[in-house]
Amino acid sequence: MYSFSTKVLSGNSPDVSTNRRVAGRLNKGFQPKTGNTKLVVKTLKPQPVWDANKYFEDTWAQLDRALHVIFTGAKVDFSMEELYRGAENLCRQKKADALYARLSSRCKQYVRGPMKTALLSQQGQSNLQVLEDVVKTWTLWKDDQMRTIHNIFYYLDRSYLLQTSRGSLMDVAIRIFRESIFEDPTLKPGIIDGACDLIAADRSGDNLKKNQLSQAISMFHDLGTYSTSFEPRMLAYTQQYAIQWAEEKSAGSTLPVYVNDAVGFMSKETERCELFGLDQSTKRDLVALLEEHIIVNKVDYLTNQDSVADLLDDYAVKDLEQLHALLQRRRLGSKIRPAFVRWVDDTGTQIVFDDKNEAQMVVRLLSLKTRLDNIWRTSFHRDEDLGHALREAFETFINKTKKAAATHGTDNSKTGEMIAKYVDNLLRNGAKAIPTDLTIHARDNAGNDEDEDNEVMDEDSEVNAQLDQVLDLFRFVHGKAVFEAFYKKDLARRLLMSRSASADAERSMLARLKTECGAEFTHNLEQMFKDVELAREEMSSYKSRLEERDEKSKIDLNVNVLSAAAWPTYPDVPVIIPADIKKAIDEYERHYKSKHSGRKLDWKHSLAHCQMKAKFAKGTKELVVSSFQAIILLLFNNIDASEHLTYDFIKTESGLPEAEVVRTLQSLACAKLRPLIKHPKGREIAHTDTFTYDPNFRNDKYRVKINQVQLKETKEENKETHERVAADRNFECQAAVVRVMKSRKTIGHSELIAEVIQATRSRGVLDVKDIKKNIDRLIEKDYMEREEGNMYNYVA
Repeated sequence: MYSFSTKVLSGNSPDVSTNRRVAGRLNKGFQPKTGNTKLVVKTLKPQPVWDANKYFEDTWAQLDRALHVIFTGAKVDFSMEELYRGAENLCRQKKADALYARLSSRCKQYVRGPMKTALLSQQGQSNLQVLEDVVKTWTLWKDDQMRTIHNIFYYLDRSYLLQTSRGSLMDVAIRIFRESIFEDPTLKPGIIDGACDLIAADRSGDNLKKNQLSQAISMFHDLGTYSTSFEPRMLAYTQQYAIQWAEEKSAGSTLPVYVNDAVGFMSKETERCELFGLDQSTKRDLVALLEEHIIVNKVDYLTNQDSVADLLDDYAVKDLEQLHALLQRRRLGSKIRPAFVRWVDDTGTQIVFDDKNEAQMVVRLLSLKTRLDNIWRTSFHRDEDLGHALREAFETFINKTKKAAATHGTDNSKTGEMIAKYVDNLLRNGAKAIPTDLTIHARDNAGNDEDEDNEVMDEDSEVNAQLDQVLDLFRFVHGKAVFEAFYKKDLARRLLMSRSASADAERSMLARLKTECGAEFTHNLEQMFKDVELAREEMSSYKSRLEERDEKSKIDLNVNVLSAAAWPTYPDVPVIIPADIKKAIDEYERHYKSKHSGRKLDWKHSLAHCQMKAKFAKGTKELVVSSFQAIILLLFNNIDASEHLTYDFIKTESGLPEAEVVRTLQSLACAKLRPLIKHPKGREIAHTDTFTYDPNFRNDKYRVKINQVQLKETKEENKETHERVAADRNFECQAAVVRVMKSRKTIGHSELIAEVIQATRSRGVLDVKDIKKNIDRLIEKDYMEREEGNMYNYVA
């Protein structure tokens, strides 16, 4: 034992008082110990020598034995906690790098050795079997073996590997498997092609394990080879399949079948992407690839004129919708336009120039437009381009003209005439004149398989809706002068004969025409309505005057005084008026002239109609007849039923022209209702025929309407109207040429033609040949002269 003295040399002794002061400053309660102190030093025990390398090798031996058990699938006979502690201790002793090297080498040795050997030993198997073996091996490696290894080396993974560029332990395991197994040139083609074969089997409808493809896709994702290896090969296979599919289907199927199969095929392909976990990028590229080969490369087949025409002929709304939707996937819906326009033009032209069924022209056009409007709304989803195409096609064929017997050799629009006649029929007969397939209910349910046929529609609503439909056709017509001429003539008949079904409908149509064509177009038509109203007031005044005078007449006279400028021109037909009627007419004329001096009344007896009572053996009837029919029937008054009147006698006594006599006698003796009997019987009237009245004439109704001649338009009247319209158009053309020349003084030929067409477009586009003829006429009349350079000069 050692002892040390506390004696200090005097020369080095510190000042005690000073030390105390310092100690006092540090701690007031501190009192230094005085006296001797002993320091005892004990002998240290010898420590054993530590061998870090030996510990590493011993621990690794345990870990390696555990890895062998894991790789061979033997029964686990080790402690996971002890192995974890051993790996953790090695990491804490700075041996993590060496531990990782040993572990990585051992894993590579196993994967490249027994695992790969087992896979390669089954050469010659199908791609599906290779894929199945690799997927099973990968599942075992990832979910069983590497999970156990990860649990043992968890501390190495967290404390070391994640701090390096190597990634996690699982990343290392994936990399080893990918480089050793997946990238092997012998195994890789079978793995990728096996997955593609699974897709091919699913396309063909073969039974397969649904999870097999999902597991393969999941493996590709885990290995990071999905986008680099699987996706390009799968898209290449799909492209080849899509090309072959499109060629076979388009060659052996009709267009509706092809479209339906294409939609189903593409739908299944996208569903497969969702079902088996393919990436959204794959789905996008796959859809683009399919659309390219099934739609874009087959656009000529999809928009083939004949195929589209068949769908339109069959009114295949759903098939057309599917076709348009398929094309719209690549913004190609407008590619249907040429075939669509051509079909509309061909179909419409056939209707317009069908002379045998011209009476049904407007009904067929309205039905066509109703169907096409429904196709545009339902099938084409209101595509603007196709909507414009539909309107242009209608405008084109409706305004086609040709010199034919139907228009009496003129270039007038037959469509304008038939629209006017259809409106006349509609306004005369009301809703009952509307075909069933053109009613509101039929149009609203166009294309629907189920509709309620028993639903009753309001008659006024039906008529107004039909007028709107007709006006849609009228808007397409350029030759509105033809429509105006025939509409005016028919309106005059309706007003004069009181044949309008509804005054409100008449006013409604007039308002529509005024909105569509302007006040100038309807000026004369409005004047016609005013004349009828004034005539009604005038007759009321006349009858009031008769009542004041206590004058009674056997004849109930009703007169319409019309202004000649507003109404159509009617020919004067010579006729001998019966004395009683003549007396009543003269009385009214004196009354009218007393109120309106200076006016001249020109009586149009061909437009008159009357009601007369006739006594037959079967009873008294009230006959509604024309004035000419009444004059002839009055010749049989007060004569015996057996007394015959000859043709010449009737002609002489009535004073009618021969044509009118023949036509009137035919309506009385050869029509369905025959108050007169012709001798001999026959359909034609001869000069040698004689006539008697039929005492046995009978009819279930008390009031009987006999076919009135003036209510039916004759061929001569139709021809006269067309010729008058053509003449008016020539005058209008000449007036337009003079106006242009007067304002321009000098103008070129082509420019003059263009300006004249523009000036007269509102009433119908003039033919260039007709404009040239009218220019020549004006040159002959010295309104203008032709100069060099194809120029014209105005002659003041």
